[in-house]
Amino acid sequence: MLKAENVTKTYNAGKKLALSDFSIDVPKGSIYGLLGPNGAGKTTFIRIINQITQADSGKIFINGENLNPEHIRQIGYMPEERGLYKNMSVGDQILYFGELKGMSKSDALAQAKYWFEQLQIDQWWKKKLSELSKGMAQKIQFVVTVLHRPKLLILDEPFSGFDPVNANLIKDQILKLKNEGTTIILSTHRMESVEEMCDYVALIDNAKKVLDGKVFDVREKFKKNIFGITLAEIDDEKFSLFRNEFGITDFRTENQLVTFDLKNDRNQNILLNELMKIGKIRSFDEKIPSMNEVFINAVDKS
Repeated sequence: MLKAENVTKTYNAGKKLALSDFSIDVPKGSIYGLLGPNGAGKTTFIRIINQITQADSGKIFINGENLNPEHIRQIGYMPEERGLYKNMSVGDQILYFGELKGMSKSDALAQAKYWFEQLQIDQWWKKKLSELSKGMAQKIQFVVTVLHRPKLLILDEPFSGFDPVNANLIKDQILKLKNEGTTIILSTHRMESVEEMCDYVALIDNAKKVLDGKVFDVREKFKKNIFGITLAEIDDEKFSLFRNEFGITDFRTENQLVTFDLKNDRNQNILLNELMKIGKIRSFDEKIPSMNEVFINAVDKS
């Protein structure tokens, strides 16, 4: 759906590098996580896609076509800094932004009705934005963003300001849009949302891409061969020898079960055979790092 090739952007007459030779490929119908520390270059890239600013060099393609003004109507963008009119009624804003995206009034009304029902906000049509809480205003911003049914949806911190119930409601709507074929770029610092929702990720740090790929593959790349093991009915003497061999100093005993972590580079089948000589294996799980751990490790190494 979206492909970026060697995109570079500088500010202040070339003194400030915002993006350096940045390339990604966002598959159709996927949720693609765009990650990075504050100031890494994520917002610059999003602004280039939305043609708010231009790259110094490199190319961006939408559906195989060079990025051009006609693509604006195919894109929905929900910025982290929201952009609604505080003293304008919710209904008037919905229709106004729908018209800006090329919708007829009747189409905008029909889509507004659908989204107001989905987000349980039917009673807000005549309210001014200034009368709504931050979370309520967030819902209106979301409706404005998706009203024209964009093919490419860009969400920058979409859960900011939401309580857990409404965050989950918005998450469900995002996943529903994905299932209907919308391609979504999700920029967030909530790594749990990345694990739950994203198919692919790219991590930017200091204007450069540090890593990208499928979420599971990225997490696999950072694993450290650590296993969580729980044994029952252990042979104390054999377990003592095993602990000494592997240098296990931290283990937990509860309800006659012994649980410990083990860093091991041996063949897993050999290890399992050794464990079976010590006791009955209740669990044996390889510990795959969370996206939060991947984020921290990748940024530290970059």
